[in-house]
Amino acid sequence: MSLDVSLEVLQPSAVYTANITHNLGKLAKEAGIYEALWRPDEIEVTKAHQLTTHLKRGLRGLKNDPARFKAFNPPNGWEDYDDLVQFVTNYLAACETYPDADVSVSR
Repeated sequence: MSLDVSLEVLQPSAVYTANITHNLGKLAKEAGIYEALWRPDEIEVTKAHQLTTHLKRGLRGLKNDPARFKAFNPPNGWEDYDDLVQFVTNYLAACETYPDADVSVSR
């Protein structure tokens, strides 16, 4: 016979992290996903599943009219339309994989 004891603390753990330049803010705004990406708190998004509709709609728009959105590429060349499409694609996949994850951004 024995006695087993343990103390446990649940600590937040990031299940997905990504970074993209603020230079793509205008492009994201044109695609209608700026708030979802940079300011989810302002549209009352707290969980990943709340982002999926926004990201799907924005990604669809980006892919359907690349010429329109490429016009918003930053003039300094630091990331571009293709980088934003990849970022949103990956972020959407993560939101679908971890729908109950808390959304946190640092601007």
